[in-house]
Amino acid sequence: MQTVKMILKSFKAPLNVAIIGASGGIGAALLAECIQSPSVAHVHALSRKGDAHPSPKVNALKFDFTDEESLTAAAEVLKQSTPLDLIILATGLLHGSGISPEKNMRALSAASFARSLEINTIGPALTAKYLLPLLRRNEKAVFAALSARVGSISDNRLGGWYAYRASKAALNMIIKTLAIEHGRQFKDSVIIGLHPGTVDTDLSKPFQGNVPDSQLFTPQYSAQKLLTVIDALSPRDSGYIFDWAGKRVPA
Repeated sequence: MQTVKMILKSFKAPLNVAIIGASGGIGAALLAECIQSPSVAHVHALSRKGDAHPSPKVNALKFDFTDEESLTAAAEVLKQSTPLDLIILATGLLHGSGISPEKNMRALSAASFARSLEINTIGPALTAKYLLPLLRRNEKAVFAALSARVGSISDNRLGGWYAYRASKAALNMIIKTLAIEHGRQFKDSVIIGLHPGTVDTDLSKPFQGNVPDSQLFTPQYSAQKLLTVIDALSPRDSGYIFDWAGKRVPA
């Protein structure tokens, strides 16, 4: 598959970046791309384990966005090296720990639904509460969260996957609302959702059977495409969801 050059030329260099979920498939690939970029000076890699990284560019932090004390602690650390130019939430829950996408309404579970909302909606919203104030002002700055095309209400033609669809649709509303509020004061900020495509990670493993090889992306390819999309966006795009090709996902 053809690779895409990551440039991030639309930002004022050197960049100060934070990646939440830096140990996941897409998060780790985003981290690797940012490390390689000469435009990026520092990358804060936030994950539940907070594993150290050999690159001198990387500041590894332990982070759990289901715990507000963890959010507060991380924000205090990040304040020491602000402003941030780019914040990416590379997190999401589709299956695992007894959770699986519902094929029909009979499979609905209150506990699974609540967990999906906690990880896919509430965690990103609270992360924004604590980290959006750390974004650079008066220059382009981006807050991006991984969403999904299945969170589009108008694009839902197959049904099923109730909790995942609903939690991502709710995330999309959070993104829109954050963009309105933050944009009133900070006109150069961009707050967006990103659909990474179907990526060969643990999240998509059980559902790759019917995906053509040409539509199953490596984490590296998806990360490069997402960063290219971020680079091309401007404040007029704030509040919307974009796919890996830069096309707007319908609400």
